[in-house]
Amino acid sequence: MAAQQTFFEERFLTPTGEMRILTDDGGRLRAADWDNHGDRQLARHYGENGFRIVESGPKTKSRERLEAYFAGDIGAIEAIETRTGGTEFQKAVWSALRRIPAGQTISYAGLAANIGHAAAVRAVGLANGANPIVIVVPCHRVIGADGTLTGYGGGLDRKRWLLDHERAAEEGHREAALRRA
Repeated sequence: MAAQQTFFEERFLTPTGEMRILTDDGGRLRAADWDNHGDRQLARHYGENGFRIVESGPKTKSRERLEAYFAGDIGAIEAIETRTGGTEFQKAVWSALRRIPAGQTISYAGLAANIGHAAAVRAVGLANGANPIVIVVPCHRVIGADGTLTGYGGGLDRKRWLLDHERAAEEGHREAALRRA
C-alpha cells in the first residue's frame, strides 16, 4: 500500500469564484478547482485514504501565479510545476493541454490527433474531464468539433469567462507590441 500523501490547501477569491489549490511538500501543484467542487478528483487519483489535506502556511508560488493570471498576466501559469496522479494516457492528454496557446482552442479530435491517438476522441474527452488541475492544465481550451463550448466541470459560464479573459489579454499584448513597433 502506498504511503499517504500530504497536500497543503489554499483558498482564495477569483473573478470566477473561490478557488482551492493543493500543493505538495515540493511546492508542485497537485489540484486546483473551484471551492464548490470539493474533492471530486482527489479520491479518483490518489485513493480514498491516499491523501490528507492540511492548511498551507505562507502564500505559495502557485497561488501567486494563478492570481497573476486572473490579473491579466496569462503567461504566469506556464511556470507552475504540476504533478498529478492518473494513467499514462491521461498524463499525455494533460501534457498536450498545456501546449495549447492561451486564448486558443482545439477540438477533442484535434487533441487526440496531437497525442498520436486520432481514434481515441472519447478517451481524450474522459481524460480531459478527469483533469485535477483546472486553468494551469487548461481543459477549458477544448471545444466541440463544431466550435461550440462543450462540457466543463467548472460550468460553461466559467469556461467562457476564461477563454474571453485569455483572448482579451492576448489582444492587449498584440496591441502593446504594435504601439512599440
